[in-house]
Amino acid sequence: MVLALSLSALSSTALAHSGSLRGDTSGLAIPTWLFLATGGGVVGASFLLSSFATDRRLVSAIHGWRRRLSAAPPALTSLGSVVGGLAVAFVVVVGLTGPEDGTRNAAIYVVWVLWWAGALICAYLVGDVWSVVDPFRALARRLPTLDVSYPERLGAWPSAVGLLALVFVEVVTPLADDPRLLAGVVLAYTVGTLAGAATFGPERWFSSVDPVARTFAQYGRVAPIGRGDDGGLSLRLPGMALAEPPADARLDAVGFVVAVVWATSFDGLVTTPAWADLVGRLTELGVPALATYVLGLAGGYLLFLGTYLVAARIARRTSDTYLTTAALARRFAPALLVIAAGYHLAHYLPYLLSLWPALVATVGGSLGGALAAVTGGSASGVGSVPRAVLPGWVGSVSLSFVLLGHLLAVWVAHAAAFETFPERVAALRSQIPITAAMVVYTVVGLWIVAEPSVTPPGVGP
Repeated sequence: MVLALSLSALSSTALAHSGSLRGDTSGLAIPTWLFLATGGGVVGASFLLSSFATDRRLVSAIHGWRRRLSAAPPALTSLGSVVGGLAVAFVVVVGLTGPEDGTRNAAIYVVWVLWWAGALICAYLVGDVWSVVDPFRALARRLPTLDVSYPERLGAWPSAVGLLALVFVEVVTPLADDPRLLAGVVLAYTVGTLAGAATFGPERWFSSVDPVARTFAQYGRVAPIGRGDDGGLSLRLPGMALAEPPADARLDAVGFVVAVVWATSFDGLVTTPAWADLVGRLTELGVPALATYVLGLAGGYLLFLGTYLVAARIARRTSDTYLTTAALARRFAPALLVIAAGYHLAHYLPYLLSLWPALVATVGGSLGGALAAVTGGSASGVGSVPRAVLPGWVGSVSLSFVLLGHLLAVWVAHAAAFETFPERVAALRSQIPITAAMVVYTVVGLWIVAEPSVTPPGVGP
């Protein structure tokens, strides 16, 4: 977080995630209140429909269905880490030596379009691809470690703080628009990650501290393809792995899941006219814009976390169970990952599709220039960068992803409840406050996606 604040202090423009690559939207053609009421009502109605599925054998058969897949050969994992290492080296070299204009530098497109949009979409639609191509984990496993004891009381809280800090840097600095700054951050992340893994051990570091690895791993649990305890791959219905009982009932795991939900929401919130108006009004009153961003990020996270914990506490009372509030919060928190995935898909799929031609053009131009330099030929460089023009229906389909994510989340929580409570009435009662919290998240997510996109206010003096 100290690094995040230091970087933001050097910036004068809040670009939000994807900077000048961000596409503009014009909002809805219908009244926003009607759209939000309909969306919230759909999620609430889905709870009523799922409440009719009270046959434990049916619920167990749905979320327990799976098919064994052929395990990926070890050579494929090794090849993946090599490809990931080359991609990191490409980002650093091109970021430092390529065009200073972010819209023409391939490093910007590789990180924000191919990795943060494309790879993360693959994580929850297919499986955790980052665990296959992660070069930092592969390198850390080959380095000597000090095996310093990790403070157990910290749990996964460092990864939650790290994820929020990463989003903060994306929002308030030119990181998504400045190739030089991006290359520097990648280098700093590399050094910090390898140092941390060497201190506490790779497995502990990447499972509890590293926000990138943990985010991809958590999103991977939403995907239909997962890795079992024996290391083999299996196919199951999307999101059903989230209904399995957690290994523990610690609140740090809940904190990270809520951080994932809020990170995706805050990333879109700062591009709404309402946020721009809020920052402008507070700035006129003498409140620095940077302080508004910090308070918005931290305050929104605490509000999201508090809303969920209150729902878990009410669920404990309504279900009359001996389980603690922390245990129930941990039990149903994984369902929120489906909500985050639905919002991420709605937010980034149009972005990915529209910028894919630019990604191909800039990466091809950079590789062509490097090849020409090696062979002694002439390098034409990267000229005008093309963008795909998407049809209007893409935006409407994207909005449906938010609702689909919430509907699946309701079912995941429903299945988890029937795994947790021996009585059907207790299981159904526990889901009333949990569903209410999901409706709140639904309305917030739909409102953000439906709002027209504007350039976020700057954080400079």
